[in-house]
Amino acid sequence: MDIYEQTYNAKRPVLCFDERPCQLIGDAIIPIPIKPGSPKKEHYEYVRNGTCCIFMAFEPHRGKRFARVKERRTMVDYANFMSFLASQYPDAETIILVQDNLNTHTAGSFYESQPPGEAFELAKRFEYHFTPKKGSWLNMAEIELSALSKQCLDQRIPDIERLIDEVSAWERDRNAIEATVRWRFNKENARVKLERHYINLQN
Repeated sequence: MDIYEQTYNAKRPVLCFDERPCQLIGDAIIPIPIKPGSPKKEHYEYVRNGTCCIFMAFEPHRGKRFARVKERRTMVDYANFMSFLASQYPDAETIILVQDNLNTHTAGSFYESQPPGEAFELAKRFEYHFTPKKGSWLNMAEIELSALSKQCLDQRIPDIERLIDEVSAWERDRNAIEATVRWRFNKENARVKLERHYINLQN
């Protein structure tokens, strides 16, 4: 909560990161296209063409997001995405990164894709802050992934190439309007709501 309440600092940008699996779904029977007075007709049968993963990084202060489609969610995929993020902030001293505790979400993943020296330098670019167990809702990237699901993934997308095009268009349009999150759950709210979790220091 304290991180979210900090004022914008270009030298220390705050980014939220998360990822989600995505099914590639095709039509078993060609749909009947929309026409005047008649909606598109889509058969209930479908073809499952495998899965992939969508990586999402979101900078709430600027209403900026980076969404990338990956075939898998390995340590190498994570490391490559973090390297891409670092390249987007060449003048930042430190990138403050809010994310969950998934086993691949560590600087150790960098050593799977880069020589030790480069991995070490990349690791120094980030300051990690992990959401608590069962508290991933504290990560604003989840809100962006929810928006992506409702605005872009609410259709059958049969292959990864089409998904990349759809996600890229969504990202471009949403960045153009600088859509952001009005985060209202502050430190004071947290102290009241989560009071039972604090250690009782009274004698």
